[in-house]
Amino acid sequence: MGFREFGRSDRVALQLRRETAELLRQEVHDERLRQLVVTDVQVTRDLQCATIFYVLPEQVDADEVAATLKKAAGFLRGGIAHRMRLRKVPELIFRYDHKEEEAERLWALVDQADTGSAVEQQDPADPAAED
Repeated sequence: MGFREFGRSDRVALQLRRETAELLRQEVHDERLRQLVVTDVQVTRDLQCATIFYVLPEQVDADEVAATLKKAAGFLRGGIAHRMRLRKVPELIFRYDHKEEEAERLWALVDQADTGSAVEQQDPADPAAED
């Protein structure tokens, strides 16, 4: 069983996630890039392309970081080539991960729905609410 449960692209994605995060933390001199967190990596089946998803602290400008990551992709790819045994290192594409923001938005909607239903139960026109 072991590794056979996951495809090669899944194993490469997991290792790419670790190595990219470590490279960003240890080798990159731009403080903005050191602050980002790699949340997920998706690798195509042919291992030619890897999409790296990340999140940032609120005080960091996302547009500037995206431009910097695009410039640093070659450096990161070279660092990954030294750390991993791959015949060809995938092209790195960086995408901001909106999942966390979407989850917060959904939780806010749930809270609004809970608050709205609680207000309806305590309607002042309801004689039971006056007791």
